Amino acid sequence: MSTQNPVFIPGPTNIPERLRAAVNVPTIDHRSASFTKLFKPLFQGVKDVLKMQDGEVAFFPATGTAGWEAAVTNVLSPGDRVLAARHGMFSHRWIDLCTRHGLDMQVIEAPWGSGAPADKFEEALKADTDHKIKAVLVTHNETATGVRSDIAAVRRALDAANHPAMLFVDGVSSIASMDFRFSEWGVDAAVTGSQKGFMLPAGLAIIGFSPKAMKAMETAKGHRAFLDVRDMLGANAKGGYPYTPPVQLLFGLSTSLDMLKEEGLENVFARHHRIAEGIRRAVAAWGMKLCAQSPDLYSDTVSAIVVPEGFDGTKVVTHAADKYGVAFGVGLGEVAGKVFRIGHLGSLTDVMALSGLAAAEMTMADLGFPITLGSGVAAAQDYYRDTAAAMQKAA
Repeated sequence: MSTQNPVFIPGPTNIPERLRAAVNVPTIDHRSASFTKLFKPLFQGVKDVLKMQDGEVAFFPATGTAGWEAAVTNVLSPGDRVLAARHGMFSHRWIDLCTRHGLDMQVIEAPWGSGAPADKFEEALKADTDHKIKAVLVTHNETATGVRSDIAAVRRALDAANHPAMLFVDGVSSIASMDFRFSEWGVDAAVTGSQKGFMLPAGLAIIGFSPKAMKAMETAKGHRAFLDVRDMLGANAKGGYPYTPPVQLLFGLSTSLDMLKEEGLENVFARHHRIAEGIRRAVAAWGMKLCAQSPDLYSDTVSAIVVPEGFDGTKVVTHAADKYGVAFGVGLGEVAGKVFRIGHLGSLTDVMALSGLAAAEMTMADLGFPITLGSGVAAAQDYYRDTAAAMQKAA
């Protein structure tokens, strides 16, 4: 694998030079005033990205999976009923994590390639007249299938059922890349990580909690120690950590927030949409389809491309890595071998995207796919050329 080529996996993402420099700092005393000066502004910066008006943010030295675990163990108790849909690998993994923590999972099975079924959630919530369901879990962006679910629709389902359950959202591969509206959507816990839209190395789990979730922590009986939000926020209030913090990553997060603010969040979202749409145009030119069932579900951070019958999506990934030194994503779970994935989030431009499409075309041609070299690249080029002026004006 060449380290000079950009990666096209849905995270960890490419790290811009400015952020590589930002994390390349000497050790400082994490109990000093210098650390507090760095640390305190991060909370409001992340709230701005989440579009979060009230509540608290916590940063754990871990990844998104630990963020899930922190949300579950701090807010819920063993035996609590939790409603979730399984429609991809990451929604499945979240369900598995909750099961291991002794939660009573009520699972709605949905096809891989579909989004979170808000209508089925509403039915289940209306049927729960005793309000035994304590939380609804939703994966905003299912990276296994390239599907973005409608979180606002899930909130409407909760409201239509007049149900008090909390709303937990996995935003690991969406937050800081696609529009996320914590307060407007009535989210109670939102989880993300440093290695996706924030363009940093893996190692920070970032979690937002609503006042309702914070209140629930007072009586929650989930087992936690390292991931105890109460310990974390208690130390944070004094400008520090309850244990050793990942100082270099926090320096990186500070610069990442500066970069997102400088570009403008709406411009960040527009850039992701534009790059993603170019890739979707290329897929159509190849005569292929996305795993996502309909355009309203298309993710702006990853595209899962269904390979033609008789071909193996995993071979696309391995061949691209071996011959061209380029990283794409393999299919996971039920779509293993049926798709390959192009990640297009974080630090990425249309020119970088074109290089990935060209590498994918060469790979598929080598493997005998029924495509014409240059067809997808040309389709993306046309779209990028047509939209470049509008993008520059917005910037």
